[in-house]
Amino acid sequence: QVQLVESGGGLVQAGGSLRLSCAASGGTFGRYNMGWFRQAPGKEREFVAAMSWIQSIKVYGDSVKGRFTISREDAKNTLSLQMDSLTPEDTAVYYCAAKSGSALRTLMYDYWGQGTQVTVSS
Repeated sequence: QVQLVESGGGLVQAGGSLRLSCAASGGTFGRYNMGWFRQAPGKEREFVAAMSWIQSIKVYGDSVKGRFTISREDAKNTLSLQMDSLTPEDTAVYYCAAKSGSALRTLMYDYWGQGTQVTVSS
C-alpha cells in the first residue's frame, strides 16, 4: 500500500511559479510510474504530467506543455512538479498518483494523494 502526500500548493499571481511535491511511503517508489492530475471546480479530473520509472520518460498534458516540469528523486521517494508562467486557468486541486502499469495519461492509477490547492489570481 502506497501513501502519497502532496504539498506546496498556495495562492500565486498570474505569471508566477509554484513547486509541488509529493512524498511517497509504503511501497517501492522507484518501481512506480508517477503522475500529476488536477481538478477544477465543476470540471473533470485532468491529466497534467507523468514520469515513468523505466527510462524516466516524461509526458505532459497539452495545456501545461512548456510551462510545467515533472521530476522524481527515487532516493528520497519524492515526485515534484515545477509550475511556471501560471495562469488563472491553472487553478485547481492538484493530485499526485502512482501506478504499476503503463498508460501514463489515463486516470487508471492505483494510488492517489489527497490533493493540494493551487489558486492563481489574475
